[in-house]
Amino acid sequence: MSVSAILGGFASYSKLASACDDDWADRLNHLYTVILLALFAVFISGGQYVGNPIECWCPAHFTGSFQAYTKSYCWIKNTYYIPMDTPIPLAKEDRDSEELTYYQWVPIILMFMAFLFKCPALIWRMFNGASGINMAKIVDMTSNTQIGAADKRNEVIKNIATYLDRWLEAHRQYRYNVLVRMRQKASRFICFMCAKRDGTYLSSLYICVKILFTINVIVQFFLLNAFMGDWYNLYGFEVLQGLSNDHYWRDSPRFPKVTLCDFEIRQLQNIQTFTVQCVLPINLFNEKIFIFLWFWFVVVATCTTGNLLFWVWRNMFDRVTYIKKYLKVLDQLHGEEDKKLARKFAEQYLRDDCVFIFRIIARNTNDILLSDLVREMWRIYRNKPMIKKSLDAENDNYDDETRA
Repeated sequence: MSVSAILGGFASYSKLASACDDDWADRLNHLYTVILLALFAVFISGGQYVGNPIECWCPAHFTGSFQAYTKSYCWIKNTYYIPMDTPIPLAKEDRDSEELTYYQWVPIILMFMAFLFKCPALIWRMFNGASGINMAKIVDMTSNTQIGAADKRNEVIKNIATYLDRWLEAHRQYRYNVLVRMRQKASRFICFMCAKRDGTYLSSLYICVKILFTINVIVQFFLLNAFMGDWYNLYGFEVLQGLSNDHYWRDSPRFPKVTLCDFEIRQLQNIQTFTVQCVLPINLFNEKIFIFLWFWFVVVATCTTGNLLFWVWRNMFDRVTYIKKYLKVLDQLHGEEDKKLARKFAEQYLRDDCVFIFRIIARNTNDILLSDLVREMWRIYRNKPMIKKSLDAENDNYDDETRA
């Protein structure tokens, strides 16, 4: 196997994107945001370890080794920022309070943030398989039928419908009494009650993962606030206010380009203290990156929170309406009896988990394929012995009333 083939396998975008068993808001968090943070981390790392992240103005008597020592020391030890028009404080405590503590650790914190954004997706990948169904495989099989022969597509749809029917029947309740019905209703409204036999495992787990995504993007602001120095939460508003101020951009107090560094040199028993002025070229890029990240996180937080509320509403109240919509489009509802049967089809047969799978299929393929799948599931349901017997009895009663 060639080297290019090996590298191509590792660098495959499809492997990075993983399976299509989620929606756009999830991918906004665990895919696009992770890629952005990783790229920023690599870029800043290149500036730190390939170029010169710091340059210091040293006294004239400093030789080359002294200058190298000064640069290395001031990079490792935090520098501090005092505006040019402000006298340098004499007290060490006043200087320490103005230290910049973040610039050496930017690549590490960006990679840690990327890991946090990926964590909820990893939890979803790890635990959705416990439902007994391979969602990613189903979505992939359905997606592959979009372009192809009609008979092949119909065969795949029938196989998927048969598989879903067997999965639904295998996870029914052994007994169906008052306590079971109460638990089923409670599990629909309490997303942490993930129950496979109540038909709420996948949908509840997905809502929990959505909550984790929402919590994570909000926690990112507090994480950066602690990392940057208790000012990052409102940094975006500060940037908007400073757009009309050229001085703010030339000499930003948050990401200063010119800082000061104190260090001591021991010569025998004498300790000499020096204060040198240093330039941090890396802060030119740090500033732009963290401005972009602030606004990006605001957009991601807004989209993720809205998407979470949308899924909660649909999971609780929109299940029957969602299925009836497809049955009406397919012209499968011809009277009140069919409408009542459609409600039972959605609530007692498909339940939350299978309706959730339908939504994921629609999100990652198209409504045409999902319509075919709903039609096939509806046919299987109507041909079940108990349902068919009930429909035949209703038809006989209707015929008797008509003859009378």
